Amino acid sequence: MKKVGSRQSAVVGRLKAAYFCLLLSATCLPACSVPNLEPPECTASRVAVREFYSFHFGNDMRISLEGLKAREKFITPALLKGVQKAPEGTDPFTIGSNDLPKAFRAGECRVISPDRTEFDVLLFWKDDTRSEQRAVKVQAAKVDERWLVDRIVR
Repeated sequence: MKKVGSRQSAVVGRLKAAYFCLLLSATCLPACSVPNLEPPECTASRVAVREFYSFHFGNDMRISLEGLKAREKFITPALLKGVQKAPEGTDPFTIGSNDLPKAFRAGECRVISPDRTEFDVLLFWKDDTRSEQRAVKVQAAKVDERWLVDRIVR
């Protein structure tokens, strides 16, 4: 009989230890997370800038009527009107020429106003003979509660 009681107390002891470890993990893990120091405007508009450039790089980057139509949901009407004047076969969303980059990264963000941000978008060219990086400034604007790409400054 004595053996059964000691087994029960050992099981209870293990359960208490497991409960303590679980409680300790649940308390300490959130404290170890990295805080987001970026302003909320940058966080929200970064998603829009990344989505646009991901779509842009995943499709034909040279300007065409069909390509502009497909990008309409990502850009403001003002930017759409401006890039319609770009020479066909060029890329007005990167460096404005037919020298197309291979990849991009949305870098540093600055808040211009509560409904306008500016990003340094890094453009990369890499092949057997070339490894180059350039930056363009991309402004995003909040239009009807949606963030859209509004301006590209080379």
